[in-house]
Amino acid sequence: MVTKDKDIIAGIKDTLIKAGTTFRTDQISAYETAIAKETNPRAKWVLEQILENASIASKNRSPLCDDSGVPHVFIEIGYEREVDGNFFAAITQGIMEGLREMPGRPMAVKGDALARLGQTEGLYDDPGMLVSGPMIVDYVSGDILDITVLMQGGGPELHGRTGIIYQRRSAENFLIAVIELAKENVKKLGCTPCTAAIGVGRSHLEANMMMLKAMKDGNLDEQSEWERRITGAINETGVGPLGLGGKTTALGTFLKIGKLRASGFRSVSIRLGCCFEPRKATMSIRKDASFEIW
Repeated sequence: MVTKDKDIIAGIKDTLIKAGTTFRTDQISAYETAIAKETNPRAKWVLEQILENASIASKNRSPLCDDSGVPHVFIEIGYEREVDGNFFAAITQGIMEGLREMPGRPMAVKGDALARLGQTEGLYDDPGMLVSGPMIVDYVSGDILDITVLMQGGGPELHGRTGIIYQRRSAENFLIAVIELAKENVKKLGCTPCTAAIGVGRSHLEANMMMLKAMKDGNLDEQSEWERRITGAINETGVGPLGLGGKTTALGTFLKIGKLRASGFRSVSIRLGCCFEPRKATMSIRKDASFEIW
């Protein structure tokens, strides 16, 4: 394997570890804001403990949560860049090495299809056997080659929803329906405060892709009017951190709307990320093969 591939492996390994161990600046700011306005002493204590946990995890390069998550990979390739098959193999290898070094929780299930379904043969001890989900590749203009790793926990998956909303050609009706789904499921999440990720598309597949991209691209410091409205409605439930009540049930919302078809319904995917999500980091590779992780 050429040096460039080795560099990609090392970079992806560090990107996964950063995603799984480090709060971004917008997350830190959101928690500091929530702590400052919280009047419920139990809720305030939980928020402070989450922020302290994140600080310790970043310092030690240890997982933010025992459920270290399943890696999902996004690749943005500019029209001026080229990659070959070794590039994707290097990403896969980097994911495996990152899971081993972080370390990730051993969660990969052994056996053939039915054995995996019933989990009858147990788990691999090697965290690296937890391969990433399908890689999502987007072609964009310019000289760009970015790889984002997103770590997805099991709790939010358990309470995620993908389905149809009959909005009857009304954006307001759609918003109201989304809010009701979010309010219903946040009460079951447990590991609040959440960050709501919502994707809208022409099919279940596209809605889920938009939801994942909403998490990848979302920033808690930059919230649209609709995102603020959804967050406000979730906070009005009063569920609060870990269900203890308080003003902060949701830190924010990430909403991404894809291409849509002419109809009275919309495919929608809603995922209420736990108090540590989204766990993400991006590796930007320059043409000279140097890279930056952020």
